[in-house]
Amino acid sequence: MARKRRQFEVFSMSFLDCMSCGFGAVILFFMIINAQVKETTPEEDPTRKMAEVKRLEVEILEGRKDLVKASNTLEDLKDEQQSTEGMIEEIIALIAELQAELAQYDNETLAKIERIEKLQSDIESLEEEVKRLLALQAEEEAEGARLREFKGQGDRQYLTGLKLGGDRTLILVDRSASMLDDTIVNIIRRRNMSTQDKLRAVKWRQVVASVDWLTSQFKPGSQFQIYMFNNEVEPVIKGSDGTWLEADDGSKLDEALRVLRRTTPENGTNLRAAYEIAAKLTPRPDNIILLVDGLPTMMESTTNRRMVTGRDRMSMHGRSIRELPSGIPVNILLFPMEGDYDAAIAYWTLAYGTGGSFMAVSRDWP
Repeated sequence: MARKRRQFEVFSMSFLDCMSCGFGAVILFFMIINAQVKETTPEEDPTRKMAEVKRLEVEILEGRKDLVKASNTLEDLKDEQQSTEGMIEEIIALIAELQAELAQYDNETLAKIERIEKLQSDIESLEEEVKRLLALQAEEEAEGARLREFKGQGDRQYLTGLKLGGDRTLILVDRSASMLDDTIVNIIRRRNMSTQDKLRAVKWRQVVASVDWLTSQFKPGSQFQIYMFNNEVEPVIKGSDGTWLEADDGSKLDEALRVLRRTTPENGTNLRAAYEIAAKLTPRPDNIILLVDGLPTMMESTTNRRMVTGRDRMSMHGRSIRELPSGIPVNILLFPMEGDYDAAIAYWTLAYGTGGSFMAVSRDWP
């Protein structure tokens, strides 16, 4: 059997022929273009090259000129730098000089300030001394203006807060038997002693000395009256009942103290009668000073009661103060007595309520 021949594929060969022809055409096209470019490129013009050279020479010349200018500018800057450095050194030297002067001025200023402070301190010391001397002078003048002189022992010749002012001062002095001593036992013992022993009682002598001190504080031109009370009330100076005495009349003050020194404490305490005096005086007093050692023990001049309780005495005190005229300060000097604990509270309340002052007198006053 004869072998069958394979058919020849015409399409494949045609495709390769087309591709080869196309590639050859492209190469031919580029070769033609390249030849035409070389043929059309004109030769360079010598004139144009000379112009370009001259332009470059001009630029080089301008560059050299700029370089010279830059060099000159650099030299100027160096000169200016040297000049500036010199000026800086001068300024630094001037600053150092000024700082030295400033330090000197500061030292001088500190010295001046210290001198000023010392002068101010000296001035303050002198002012204090002047104030002290003026106070001493005022005190001496006040001493000279006092109506009477009081000489006490020690330094306790004063009462802080006691209101001694006023144009009409009424002094009420408790002369009951309790003014003989601070304790109940000694009061009973001294009550049975002689008149001279009673007059020498330390407590009563302190009361009289207190009246002496109070009268030495009266201001010139003022008026006064002194009443003493126990179960009854009477003026210290007889015949002066209901009248005001002139504080400028030293003889009246001396007489009042002489009478008190010869008066013996005795009987009970009738405060109601003492307060009634304050309401009867015309014109009324503008300052009341009460010297007392305890609460009242009676409301009338006589009584049949043998014993009075603390509650009774507080009740008597409350009823007694109703007799006081209103608007008058009551200043109280309390000479404390043993066992009468309610007295301090009651009299402090009275002083506070009337605008007066309350003092519990110490043993060494005045």
